[in-house]
Amino acid sequence: MHIIEEHKNKNTKLQQARESRDLNYKKVEFASRWGFILAAMGSAVGLGNIWRFTFMAGENGGGAFIFFYFLFIVFFGMPCVMAMIVIGRRGGRSPAGSTQALAVAEGKSPNWKYLGWVAILVAFLALTFFSVVAGWVLAYIPMSLSGAFEGITGEQSNQLFADVQSNVFGMMFWHGVFMTLTMFVVSRGIQGGVEKTVKVMMPALFISLLILVIYAALTGNFSEAFTFMFRPDFSKVDSNVILLALGQAFFSLSVGGGGIIAYGAYLDREASIPKAALSIAGANVSVDMLAGMAIFPIVFAYSLEPASGPGLLFVTLPVAFGQMPGGIIIGTLFLLLVLFAAISTSISMMESVVSRLIEREGAKRLHMTLLAGGMAWLIGLGSVFSHNIWSDFTPLGFIDALEGATIFRIIDFFVVNNLILFSAFFITLFVGWVMSEEATKEELGMGNNQAYRSWRFVMRYLAPVAIALISLMSIIAY
Repeated sequence: MHIIEEHKNKNTKLQQARESRDLNYKKVEFASRWGFILAAMGSAVGLGNIWRFTFMAGENGGGAFIFFYFLFIVFFGMPCVMAMIVIGRRGGRSPAGSTQALAVAEGKSPNWKYLGWVAILVAFLALTFFSVVAGWVLAYIPMSLSGAFEGITGEQSNQLFADVQSNVFGMMFWHGVFMTLTMFVVSRGIQGGVEKTVKVMMPALFISLLILVIYAALTGNFSEAFTFMFRPDFSKVDSNVILLALGQAFFSLSVGGGGIIAYGAYLDREASIPKAALSIAGANVSVDMLAGMAIFPIVFAYSLEPASGPGLLFVTLPVAFGQMPGGIIIGTLFLLLVLFAAISTSISMMESVVSRLIEREGAKRLHMTLLAGGMAWLIGLGSVFSHNIWSDFTPLGFIDALEGATIFRIIDFFVVNNLILFSAFFITLFVGWVMSEEATKEELGMGNNQAYRSWRFVMRYLAPVAIALISLMSIIAY
């Protein structure tokens, strides 16, 4: 009886924390569970899979990087996605509102709200440079349609990309166009904006990707690409590669960011969190592998360099599109695919910020969306200028790991390799140690079976220790 009474008291405290004047509580839900799954898939599947995953794999030995990346997805990524949905649905608020409400309900310090703020900061900072990269995609689409890639050489392609980056006002414009598209979706709300958009965009993304994989299999060097991706050379592995694989696993699944936590607040009580997390992680890995099998066969077929870094998408592939039959159609389709992936992720990033602003300020969604989007665009100008008028500005050059790094590279490094891991570390501690066993069991609906005990062990011990050790290895290496 005492346990039941204590559980009732915790639920009462949680409801009071949700409905407090400070949190401005108002519950909204996705119209369907499938809408949530697609939205959460969209949060996880984005430029991190198609752009960042492919060039990271190319730079870090292909199969060896992919092996550790896949390992981290299975053992840490999916359990952490479950944890974030648990926080969001049980808290029923933005990331900061949910962590605060849950901590208060458990009799812990309300200062755990700052964990939610860190998750929001991850999403916001990622959006500022993410939008700049997506702006390059937007700039390339009309060029592809006009046949600008036809017969282009590697040197010409490199110059074309340099011209796009050096065009200050052009980059500002495309950065603004992408941010406007994101704001338009988010301003229309969860059901009217996010859910309607992802129900069209995510199936279109998978169909486009499958078409490109089939094309690459028929016209590209599929066998060499397969060997590159799935035969790991562990001689190329060091602590930095392992850290990058962990950071990429978390970045591509939006672990440590606020998007999935924010979406979790809109998930209905009857939906299965483990099944949702499995769907999200499965879609994420599927897109990674399909993207690799769409891109690398083309790279090898045209004797291009897989380790060409961030320019793989914008320098290397246009050369291939310019040489292949139907390159205008295939190139444009590929760029549209990347754009869909970018928007599906950016709306989750912005939603985590907007949901908190609405809670705190009680203002209309449109006004808070304009505020969040405007600030992200303004701060993103630092990343825009990093490629032109501030290209020589390296404010943290005294740090070995950031020698020669522009603002764009600093934010990327800080968010993906540091802040995400910091946030993920404390998310595991929060779910493993702050939230009670009864609360997490109730949300996961797993009972006290082996699956639940394994998940709880990962959250309490394995994930935080692994994240701390790998981060420490990186610091020592630097």
